[in-house]
Amino acid sequence: MASSSLALIFQGLCTALAGVVLVVIFLNIQFPYLLQDCKFCWTLFKVKQKRAVFRKRKPFYTVLDCFLNRVRTRPDKPLLVFEGREYSYQDCDKESNKIARALRKHGNLTQGDTVALFLGNEPRFVWMWLGLCKLGCAASLLNYNIRAKSLLHCFSCCGAKVLIVAEELKEAVEEVLPTLLEQKASVFILSKECNTAGLQTLVDKIEEASNEPISPELRSNVTMGSPAVYIYTSGTTGFPKAAVMTQERIWAGTFYLFINGASSEDVIYIPLPLYHAAGFVIGLHGAIQRGMTVVLRRKFSVSQFWDDCRKHNVTIIQYIGETMRYLCNTPKRESDKMHKVRMAIGNGLREEVWRSFQSRFGHIRIVEFYAASDSNIGFINYIGKIGAVGRENFYQKRFFPHALIQFDAERGEPARDSNGLCIPMPQGLLVAKITTIAPFIEYARNPEQTEKKKIRDVFQKGDAYLNTGDLLRIDKDNFVYFQDRIGDTFRWKGENVATTEIEDVLTALDFIKDACVYGVKVPGTEGRAGMAAVTLKSGSEFDGTEAFSHIASYLPSYARPQFIRIQNSLEITGTFKQVKVKLVGEGFNLTIIKDPLYLHMDKDKCYKPMTMNYYNSIITGKMHI
Repeated sequence: MASSSLALIFQGLCTALAGVVLVVIFLNIQFPYLLQDCKFCWTLFKVKQKRAVFRKRKPFYTVLDCFLNRVRTRPDKPLLVFEGREYSYQDCDKESNKIARALRKHGNLTQGDTVALFLGNEPRFVWMWLGLCKLGCAASLLNYNIRAKSLLHCFSCCGAKVLIVAEELKEAVEEVLPTLLEQKASVFILSKECNTAGLQTLVDKIEEASNEPISPELRSNVTMGSPAVYIYTSGTTGFPKAAVMTQERIWAGTFYLFINGASSEDVIYIPLPLYHAAGFVIGLHGAIQRGMTVVLRRKFSVSQFWDDCRKHNVTIIQYIGETMRYLCNTPKRESDKMHKVRMAIGNGLREEVWRSFQSRFGHIRIVEFYAASDSNIGFINYIGKIGAVGRENFYQKRFFPHALIQFDAERGEPARDSNGLCIPMPQGLLVAKITTIAPFIEYARNPEQTEKKKIRDVFQKGDAYLNTGDLLRIDKDNFVYFQDRIGDTFRWKGENVATTEIEDVLTALDFIKDACVYGVKVPGTEGRAGMAAVTLKSGSEFDGTEAFSHIASYLPSYARPQFIRIQNSLEITGTFKQVKVKLVGEGFNLTIIKDPLYLHMDKDKCYKPMTMNYYNSIITGKMHI
């Protein structure tokens, strides 16, 4: 009897086990990424809980507080490694104390003020930011490539009262200094001596200041909704727009490294500019949150990249697609796989470069993501699917409602059905619902562009969604793929470029009447190169040398049109919008274009007539633009 019972129990256990195995096999076939999805969503839930705790603390727990905790617990650990020198968490704390005291005394800064930083990547950039945090001030992170009117606009639009300038950018500031002084701005240059009237030295004042801790009372009114930094994105009005990143939003980006498994033992390499959210928020702040060391580089160097990684035992690198392509294009070396890099985090990586990079440099885990400083939606490719920028999951769909909708390229706006609502598609314009959990923070002092970024009556009357300006595709397995940008911007050399700003510069030339700027695909490159279709004033001829000189004076290198096409007239719609679809499709293809076409020649300092030799060299990759 007992033997029979045991046999039945054993048989039942075997049946149950077989059932479990079958269920697991079924789930693995039907939902091959379920375990990864669950693990990722659990991590997001933990982040959500951490941020909830930070919100409830009185006063609000900021990234600065996180940094000060690191100073207390691991004061001697290096935070920054830069050009052969190490700076510990305690070193950075003391340097930022001195900067805070100097700026409070000589810049008359008080809690709530905004200071614009016109600096390249260097330790002082980090110390400045920390010092401003200690005073309860916000920082405006200016792109060091901007000049003239763009520089003035970016300084003014965030309400800054102080501008801090790197010594090597002195000439750029001197050009607009009279206007800045008229606006009662205080302008400091990072040097001990300066003979330019109106430019105050700052290094000497910092050296004289005490490095004693700054009283928390000076920042006692900082809340999660307080502006922390202003980061600039390309503007359709002709000038960059200042995206407001609050203290709460800084925390959201700071957790990217945590979400992807970074630890305090990791060393991260940041060759990206700190005026961008990727380097500043995800890289620098992510490292502080984890208690990591940052190897900071002034600028990306393809020749020094792997040597730096080996020298400093780097385990995590930040990238944009263009930098990875540059690395893959270097001559192969026996040491290509001799490094400790285990993870690369960034965006813009094409599928073929992705495969080439991993094949050559080892199976480094690549974490591609999709995000923007002015967006309320993002994706992370935590699975590692080659070519995808992210993955949809149930957590994201629940808390961050979003959709892809049909976009009318000819009219330059979303298509709508007979009820006036948008049409969902598996491939189309990404829009994200504006909610309390996923808010859209307005552009600084720019209500018109803030409203223009929204799309209303998307799926029901009265709703509001954020227009990301990006065309994406979602496959049957819920992987997300970037397709293209729409509207008045394109991306080149890792920077978003505003077409209207370029058009304004071009039409300022004496011989150009109208201009239409757009981005075109160039084989073997990331993003789109700038191209302009222009009409000439009556009786005028195109001057390639003058055009080059004028454009170089007003636009950074990544924003300069690589091709200029001379047309008799520019096609416009019935609502007077320029028709760019056909122009984009024709690109710079000499076999199609019969209009005069000119090529940007940096070496010759002019625009030269495009020839079939030039065209074939560009197409085959023999000539780089």
